[in-house]
Amino acid sequence: MVKLITLFQTEEALVKACQKGDPKAQRRVYEKYSPKMLGICFRYVHDEFEAEEIMIEGFVKVFDKINSFKLEGSFEGWIRRIMVNESLMYLRSNKKAQFEVSYDQILYEPEPEQFRTDLETKDLLKLIEKLPTGYKTVFNLYAIEGYSHAEIAEQLGITESTSKSQLSRARVILQNAVVQTI
Repeated sequence: MVKLITLFQTEEALVKACQKGDPKAQRRVYEKYSPKMLGICFRYVHDEFEAEEIMIEGFVKVFDKINSFKLEGSFEGWIRRIMVNESLMYLRSNKKAQFEVSYDQILYEPEPEQFRTDLETKDLLKLIEKLPTGYKTVFNLYAIEGYSHAEIAEQLGITESTSKSQLSRARVILQNAVVQTI
């Protein structure tokens, strides 16, 4: 019985090999992280083909910028940030996202209902996918990716109050949708 030796024993060794341009290391990074990164891109652009294109562009940028990764912090987190940025650049360039909301258009802000549910994660993700693009983008950045409103405002070219408003409206829509499904 032949025992296979792992080429890259640690993530650090994998990153260093990628920094040297090793195609086997690059392939390993792609194989290891592409399923998660595709999911991230898909959360922002709900089209499988477009999400895959964004992910591929993101990995091109990962390998192009790999020397800027200083082996501090999470490598996966660093890749994730690139994928989120690529997704946002795609949304901006295709003008599919409407991020500005006039306060004159908001007649009232319904109070979110308090409830308990055993809603599955996949069901919640399906509800998030149905949000308008601007709401979905802000919700993903804040609630899932952990960006602050200041960071979201900078990334999207909106004000912090718009980011807060978009998040609030997204939560209300999601809560109402959850109430209707239970």
